[in-house]
Amino acid sequence: MISQFRVSCAVYRGGTSRGIFFNKEDLPEDRKLQYKIFMSGIDAYNPSQINGLGSGTSHSSKVCVISKSNHNEIDVDYTFYQIGIGEELVDDKGTCGNLMAAVGAYAVDEGLVDVEPHANQIDVKVFNTNIKRVLTINVPVINGKAKVAGDYMVPGLSQPGAKFVISILDPGGGKTGRTLPLGSVYALKTEEKSYDVTFADAVNPFVFVQAKDLGITGVEPNRELASNKALLDEIETIRSKMAVVSGMAATIAIAKQAPSVPKIAIVTEPQDYVTQEGELIKADDVDLVAKMLSMGAFHRTFAGSGLYCIAAAAMLLGTIVNRFTREPDNNHERIIRIGHPEGVANVKVARYKDKLDIAYVGLERTARRIIKGDLYIPE
Repeated sequence: MISQFRVSCAVYRGGTSRGIFFNKEDLPEDRKLQYKIFMSGIDAYNPSQINGLGSGTSHSSKVCVISKSNHNEIDVDYTFYQIGIGEELVDDKGTCGNLMAAVGAYAVDEGLVDVEPHANQIDVKVFNTNIKRVLTINVPVINGKAKVAGDYMVPGLSQPGAKFVISILDPGGGKTGRTLPLGSVYALKTEEKSYDVTFADAVNPFVFVQAKDLGITGVEPNRELASNKALLDEIETIRSKMAVVSGMAATIAIAKQAPSVPKIAIVTEPQDYVTQEGELIKADDVDLVAKMLSMGAFHRTFAGSGLYCIAAAAMLLGTIVNRFTREPDNNHERIIRIGHPEGVANVKVARYKDKLDIAYVGLERTARRIIKGDLYIPE
């Protein structure tokens, strides 16, 4: 009996996330065995993920499975999985906005789409099974492969790359059926106090809470907030209670077992702050300031899926996010400048003319293949 078996895979970075990418054809049909491959490949079992390809952070504990699509006018289907950190968890309830760019790169690199010999870009049509939405990913190409070199800089990275453009039509309601299933604002009570929050379901479901209601400014360094256990506990209470209220979890206990969705973010008004790298961001350079938590920890930057969701919420009148956003009410399409712990992210968003829902969201990222080969899984 062999001690390990092999599975073909590739490792990609997309935006500020990294994950293991599998062609569905290379995976066994048995779901339990698939999950074993995912958890062993990343090493869900150890908090450090030292025995796999993760790095002990939520933005590197990820898996994508891609296949040729049977849908008309769709090139590939893909499913995203968030993998546990120090726990046996494989969660497909949410998605990853950063790795969407890498899905486009993978489709090109693996020959899942046809690329004209002299093309310098291609639109890849992708169906994301997590949110049941179609994405258009504009992939820069060179010599028939996804281009890597370029001058586009993503906040949170120190080197520029070729620009990928992701667009999602009708992004709302993938999990609950509506972008704002609980209305613009919901009054939530915990044992500590009452909060006005917004639950928005656009790409990934998010709970948005005001920084001042948590007794913080919202621009404190992540390391300072991460040491405040009472704050973290209250934020998780808000998140898990809203999971139940929104119908995403039947009980608080079940909500705590699924920490990846809904996620939660803290928002505040435009103000001067200093990034984790020491760069001064001026209030005039942002439309709002936010930071988010993922898998119970403050995110180093801001998840791509969260950028889509917060931009959508910013454009819907009356939400917690909209209250803080500089916006002329008659502007149906605009760039939302989101200040986060490592800089400013620009998200293109448009709402329908009736102002009741979001027509599309778009984000620019970079991506590259890091390695391709065989992943060894212990028997």
